[in-house]
Parts: sequence; structure tokens; C-alpha cells
Amino acid sequence: MDFSLNELQTMLADSISRFIDNEYDFDTRQSYADSERGFSDEVWSKFADLGWTAVPFTEEDGGIGGGPADLMVLMENLARGLVVEPYLANILLAGGILARTADDAQKERWLHPIIGGELHATLAFHEPQARYDLADVTTTAQADGDGWRISGSKGLVPNAATADLVIVPARTAGDAGDPDGITLFAVSAEQVECQGYRTVDGLRARVKEYRELGAKFAKWRAVINIGEGIPTYTCLEANAHALARYAALCQEGGLVPIVEPEVLLDGSHTVERCQEVTEQTLKVTFTALFLHRVHLEGMILKPSMVVSGKDCPKQAGVEEVAERTIQCLKRTVPGAVPGIAFLSGGQSAERATEHLNAMNAMGAHPWEVSFSYARALQDPALKAWKGEASNVAAAQKIFYHRAKCNSAARSGKYTKAMEGRAA
Repeated sequence: MDFSLNELQTMLADSISRFIDNEYDFDTRQSYADSERGFSDEVWSKFADLGWTAVPFTEEDGGIGGGPADLMVLMENLARGLVVEPYLANILLAGGILARTADDAQKERWLHPIIGGELHATLAFHEPQARYDLADVTTTAQADGDGWRISGSKGLVPNAATADLVIVPARTAGDAGDPDGITLFAVSAEQVECQGYRTVDGLRARVKEYRELGAKFAKWRAVINIGEGIPTYTCLEANAHALARYAALCQEGGLVPIVEPEVLLDGSHTVERCQEVTEQTLKVTFTALFLHRVHLEGMILKPSMVVSGKDCPKQAGVEEVAERTIQCLKRTVPGAVPGIAFLSGGQSAERATEHLNAMNAMGAHPWEVSFSYARALQDPALKAWKGEASNVAAAQKIFYHRAKCNSAARSGKYTKAMEGRAA
């Protein structure tokens, strides 16, 4: 297969790179993000003048007929500058739905001005109860004279506060969850009650919404790779800043943040190198948490253990992993943190249990040492289940057994003999 860029993709990559390098440095970007609208209208007009807003649309619709690969190149290069201009909301969401569903008159009225950078639009598709089910629409629309009356609420609408037009899916027939009976309405922003949030990624809004739904905890995962020359300090600092900002916003909104800086076990690095990187990661992370005034007593740390890279020819034993991990944590994690809940990070189910047990068998620690495993709990059960109803009971028994073993490891009372017992 030929993965080289074609002429259009090369032009897009070069023009965006020049723009980012010459006109969109970090301080300039930050000034746009801090402005009242959260982005620059002048920059958005330039996007249109350069043809970037026309990429995903057909020539019949006033675009340049770019495909998914062209759009990928464009988005990848825009990401280099962390651009805050509303390409997702305007072009991909609102523009995309209009291109697929609008008639010629509607395209002339709305889509063409969007492509030209003259109209800002967004798609209000998310509802609080729906999670990922796009058919779970409870917003309703009823005929009212010559128009329609729309009742309901949408959440997490990107760039809604600056949009001129909001496209609203509303139910005109059927029940919530029914994929039929949903109609799209183009609504002037003046007719919509909107609460804007000034965070670029909408995190404060998500915290508020899910807290109202009853959530108590949230989790943010940062991934740190070990390799030749990596991770760099810039990488560690950027991830620590994101974790700290998330944790501060969670506590502001009434959620307990689970902070997860994961040092991956992928690679051939030694256990010594893993400890070095893990210590650096945690030191930088807790510095950022301090600077963001995160209340340490109100958070949970979900770190990785200090283990050898999975391709390292010399694998550290259980006791060495436990000793190095606790040593690393004592050097970096304040005692004010109430609990450490380890991730399994690709370890085998039994080995993750053994490591946790060995740490708790060492005696009391400044923090509770527990587990928050996914694969190490689920994989054996999933392999037994195989998607077959007849295997459900056996899979449940295996899952219970793994949970029971890890519960014992939580207090240092796990033994290998437990693996041979029936759950």
C-alpha cells in the first residue's frame, strides 16, 4: 500500500504547518482561547479563504471533494497548533449533517455560508440520559401553528455559546430509544436557552452534568511510554498539567478525581528504568497537583506498578516489583493521599494479584494500597464466556474467584493455593 501524501494532502499539510509556525504560536493561541468568544473570527475567516473549511464537502455543495484521508491530514496538522477555532462543531458536525440531509434550498441558506466562514453552527445531539445511544432522544417537537415547539434539554454542545444556528434532533414520533421518529430542526441560536462554559474542552460542563446525574468519582488517564529518549520532560509536564487541571475541576464540581498516570509496560526496558520514569512521572504530577491547589485528601491515585518491560529478557520477580513500587511511591506520593488503587496495565491476572499481595504483606503504608483492575479481573471471565449464553455461569464463577483473590491480596492474605480452589 502507498501511504505517501497526494497533491491535495501535501498542500493541506504544508499550508497548515506554515500557518501554525508563523501565525499561531502558543501565546497567540492562548489569547484567542481567553477572549470572549474563545476563538478568533479573523482566523476562522482565514480558514475559509484558504479552503480548509471546504475540504470534506463535495464540489456540488461548494467544497473541494476531499475524502477521509484528506480530512485526517487536515485535522492532524491543526492539532499541532491545538487550534481552538470550531472546526469540529461547524464543519464536521453541523456541516456534515446538513450535507447529508438538507435539500438544495437549505444548503444554499445554511451550508454554503458555513463553508464560507460566514455562519457558525453546531449540532446539539447529546442528551444527559443517553450516553452513547443516539436514538435515546427525549427532546420533543410538536406542531404549533405554522411552526414547531421544541421542548427538552441537550448537554455538551460544542461551541453552542457562539453559534448562530443550532441543529436539534427532536422526537416527533415514537418512544425514547426508537431510531425512527427523530426529526432534525435548524433553530436560530436566539431561540435557544444556552449556558456557556469557558473551558476549551468543556470539562467543567461535563463535571456539572454528571454530578447532577449522581456521579461521585471521575477518572482521567495519562499514558507515558518508555523508549529511546522518551518520555521527555515536556511530555511529563504536559500530562501532569492535564491531570491536575482535571482534578481541580472535579473537586470544584463535587467529584472525587481518580488521577491515573500510567507508565506503560510495553517495551524492553529494565525494571530500574521503569522505576526511574515512574518516579519522575509522579514527582511532576504531584507538583502540578500542588500548583493547581488540588486537595490531596480528596483524590485517589491510580498508578502503574514498577515492572520490567514486557519484552525485557530479565523480568523482575514478585518481591522486587513490590519493593521497588512501594519505594517509588514513598519517594513521591504524600501521605495525605488516602488511597492508591493500582491498575493492572497488561499484567496477567495472577501476577497482578501476586504483586498487590506482596506490597500489602510488607506492612502498613502511609496510604491504603488497593486495586482498580480491568483486564486482570475481566480477561479470564471473558475468555470463558466467549459471548455464549451457556457460558455465563462459568464466567461469573471465574470473575468472582478473581475478585475474591484480589480482595485477599488487598490485606496481604492471598496465597497461590487459592488459585486451585473452586470459587
